[in-house]
Amino acid sequence: MTTWHIIWDRHKGLIVTIFSLGFIIMAWYSGKYGRSELEVPFYLLAYAIGGYQKAWEGLQTLIKEKDLDVDLLMVVAAIGAASIGFWRDGAILILIFSLSGALEGYTLERTNGEIKSIMKLRPEEAIVLQGNVEKRVRVEELNQGDFLLVRPGERIAADGIVREGYSSVNQASITGESIPVDKSTGDEVFAGTMNGQGALVIEMTKPAEATLLAKIIHLVQEAQSERPPSQLFMERFEGIYAKIVIIGAILIAVLSPFVLGWSWDETIYKAMIFLVVASPCALVSSIMPAVLSGISNGARKGILFKGGAYLEAIGNVSVVAFDKTGTLTEGIPRITRIIPYGNYTENEVLSIAASLETWSEHPIAKAIIREAKEKDLHLSSASKLEAVPGLGVQGIVEGQEYRIGKLDLVGGQKLPNEELKVVRKLERQGNTVIFVQGEKERIGVLAVQDTLRSQANESIKRLKKMGIKVVMLTGDSSSTAQIIGEEAGVDQVYSDLLPEHKVDIIKNLQKSGKVAMVGDGVNDAPALAAASVGIAMGAAGTDVALETANVVLMADDISKVSYAIALGRRTTKVVKQNVSFAIAVMFLLILSNFFGNINLPLGVIGHEGSTILVIMSGLRLLR
Repeated sequence: MTTWHIIWDRHKGLIVTIFSLGFIIMAWYSGKYGRSELEVPFYLLAYAIGGYQKAWEGLQTLIKEKDLDVDLLMVVAAIGAASIGFWRDGAILILIFSLSGALEGYTLERTNGEIKSIMKLRPEEAIVLQGNVEKRVRVEELNQGDFLLVRPGERIAADGIVREGYSSVNQASITGESIPVDKSTGDEVFAGTMNGQGALVIEMTKPAEATLLAKIIHLVQEAQSERPPSQLFMERFEGIYAKIVIIGAILIAVLSPFVLGWSWDETIYKAMIFLVVASPCALVSSIMPAVLSGISNGARKGILFKGGAYLEAIGNVSVVAFDKTGTLTEGIPRITRIIPYGNYTENEVLSIAASLETWSEHPIAKAIIREAKEKDLHLSSASKLEAVPGLGVQGIVEGQEYRIGKLDLVGGQKLPNEELKVVRKLERQGNTVIFVQGEKERIGVLAVQDTLRSQANESIKRLKKMGIKVVMLTGDSSSTAQIIGEEAGVDQVYSDLLPEHKVDIIKNLQKSGKVAMVGDGVNDAPALAAASVGIAMGAAGTDVALETANVVLMADDISKVSYAIALGRRTTKVVKQNVSFAIAVMFLLILSNFFGNINLPLGVIGHEGSTILVIMSGLRLLR
């Protein structure tokens, strides 16, 4: 593509406007300085260049969709003005309409710019390690399982796990986190993020089309094409209203000489002004620039809306329902207490428990192993390991037989009163109690609990200040749920729930207003779909949750829920302001046409000026 083609594609509206202005100046100059035979030809060129695109678009709408739009109204008004000798007024109408279109294009391009920049985040090439050989390949040629070398200052080309190295990674482009996150062996990294000062070797875990960045791009494309209900209504209204304006202009042209005593030239001129000032350009532009700006603002903060409809809907939410595990809580159980018995120490009990759980994938087992590693304890090799489904694990550690799990696995015998009191207290505090049993006696207990997210309390306080009711839904037992609910500060707790029960509760809550559901797992997907707005945790969320939800929080930061709601409310407020302003200006211009002395250029300036102002007003949401 040549330089001229690039300039034309980017600035076509402005170039056309400049040429149209040039011919208007030549026409004016010809009329003023005795070359009147050139005046009309120059005006015709101004009409043709400035109005061709709009006339063509209007005709296409009329022919293909059998409908009228504002583009055709403007062209008809300009031709009408020329037909009664007002060539200059008609040309100025075309010029300002063309200029308005160019400015509108630039403002909408700016609105979309933030979102389009996401598409450029993934690098085109990556360095693949093949033994000791480094090979630079295109990203499209990468395969799952490849080991990638990412040097300092380079963008990460694929989602994966760090296998070697230590660095800080700037994830702002994906998750919205403003502070770089330290990454070392075993940590997850995302395509499109920027590596810091250290080199990393990353094992690619997802194909290019399944990365978090690819999902973001897909969601953004959906959001750009999705129209909110208010915009769909406005577009339907535009077609009906354009017909009303045409009928109104015809009635003015036919009846005014008899009713108001105007001359025919004045009548046709006033009818053309009416066509311009009564057109709903500003009204139609009141919504989408604001909505796209809001979507763009959210994307910058790590909040992805799948469409303008959900940005509008979230602003009307009166209840937010949170899933517990993995949403309000970290979803990663942690050891909160170790109680040894007899001559055993805490570290000995933990070491035996971790040795038994070494090969288990159960979340509680991982919590025990993690705690042992953090304390740098020696883990023995366990033999004759045997899993007892639903109860725990048994095996031999250093020649001794041990069992770890629920009370039923370790003998199920009645606990001594003192021990029972401690266990019950731990359970009331929301812990799951794990028993460790030796050959002859119990050697200790471990208390495991899923901890609350650090942002949970502040996030829920913020939601309550906004007048929103906060509830928690969980499949956990009532006692555990109540403890977490009280700690988080929610208004209401629903426990012992299966996925279908969550859906029933969402439907009941919706009887009193719109409900947002926040979740991360497969079991949350039905509730996310049933809610007025489904909000999924992007980094930790399952594919099912991400596909089902209407809004995605890329950083798993639940404090962004209140930001998303505030953004939705502000968008709705700006849209209402824009619509009110557009209607008021249109009404004043129509009155001025009948009872004042407004001419066509002033009518155009008022009409197109209000259009540009509502677009600029919508851009406020980019801040």
